[in-house]
Amino acid sequence: MAVEKQRKEELVKKFRRSELDTGSSEVQVALLTENIQNLTEHFKSNKNDVHGKRGLIRMVNRRRKLLDYLKSKSPERYTSLITELGIRK
Repeated sequence: MAVEKQRKEELVKKFRRSELDTGSSEVQVALLTENIQNLTEHFKSNKNDVHGKRGLIRMVNRRRKLLDYLKSKSPERYTSLITELGIRK
């Protein structure tokens, strides 16, 4: 269920802050969002996958913490990120 290598590279290139950036908050949130979307599709057909749901909840919580951190450090980067990813509606 992990993000494919090519898709991961695309997301890193799109959200990185500098040429060598692979672990900034923006990149981490983008990768987590992709994983969360993939798992959400998985749970539509596998409703009894309780262990997978636990992993999904951990990913959502981790993304929330990263977004809270980004919001406290740079609100303008936070708002641009959530609009690009379509997290808040």
